[in-house]
Amino acid sequence: MDKNQILDKLKKINYPGFNRDIVSFGMVKDVVIDNNTITIILAISSSNEEKKNQLVKDISEKIKIDNFEIKIKVLDQAPRKTVDTSNKDANVEGNIKNIIAVASGKGGVGKSTIALNLAASLSKLGYKTGLLDLDIYGPSLPITMGIIENPEVNDQQKIIPVIKENLKLMSFGFISGNQAPVVWRGPLVAKMTEQFFRDVVWGELDYLILDLPPGTGDVQLTLSQKIPLDGAIIVTTPNDIALTDVRKGADMFSKVQTPLLGVVENMSYMQISGKVESTSNDLSDIELYINEKKIPFNNDKSFNYKFHLFKEGGGLSESKRLDVPLLGQIPYSEELMLSIDQGEPLVFSNDKHPISEIFNKIANSLQK
Repeated sequence: MDKNQILDKLKKINYPGFNRDIVSFGMVKDVVIDNNTITIILAISSSNEEKKNQLVKDISEKIKIDNFEIKIKVLDQAPRKTVDTSNKDANVEGNIKNIIAVASGKGGVGKSTIALNLAASLSKLGYKTGLLDLDIYGPSLPITMGIIENPEVNDQQKIIPVIKENLKLMSFGFISGNQAPVVWRGPLVAKMTEQFFRDVVWGELDYLILDLPPGTGDVQLTLSQKIPLDGAIIVTTPNDIALTDVRKGADMFSKVQTPLLGVVENMSYMQISGKVESTSNDLSDIELYINEKKIPFNNDKSFNYKFHLFKEGGGLSESKRLDVPLLGQIPYSEELMLSIDQGEPLVFSNDKHPISEIFNKIANSLQK
């Protein structure tokens, strides 16, 4: 029995609550074989004790090797990313099983659209889900969900989330008014956002999706340090500038020891469909070109072509470089844009749409 054989066995064990193994998550720091004793050394950044205990139990039950004693050593790295509890009100209000951040290295890549439809997919799958829009400079949730009401406040001066389609929602835009400009400096934004996070009464949730502000500056880093994240998803487009910022985002989450769940490539391509009109029935007489590229078509003269607006394969190559999954490729879509403008996420308005199915696949990838 050697180290690689043990790692192969550990690759079959998923981190509790996610459809990804603990080796690819980077949680297995080392495997030490000393005579008849095998010590598995884990580095777990989550502050969720239940998950840690479940993971140790899973390993103990599934890794059994004749004539070897299995020991599990856990390096607890959670203190770097727990919420400051010097004040008892700093704790998260509610029982939240998984807190997942949706981030982007730069603005304009569709991060908020991805976060919203991912949360909608989780809710449609039957999970108790919340969505927190933490972008104080540009809150979008009031528009994307078509909500104009203000949230209620309970007797303890805690905020009650707005509920729509069984999805619990909170955004700074609900309170400030979506038209009001915010001109605060970074430290004040970070402090306000942290307070805003912990002053919402979420209740019991399976998933809380955080729509982080775009970028990788002090605000984003502070939030990632202060909020007990279970994982992060980075949204990008296929162009080189956005992909460069993916690396910055991955480095940021690595610094605060937050597992990177994967990459979502938005505006990956445009699906162009149509039919060639021709008086000739001889298909050999017909040629169709888009941007000087010859496009194949079917016997009925119809065609279906993926037109890449930026470049092809950028998100896939970057996810491979980071050794994380490419969770999904979202096409440029008029239906998706209109659904956001109309305040009705595509996953809710048309759950059979091909793009809705992509979001459902991403949501399912987070499950056991």
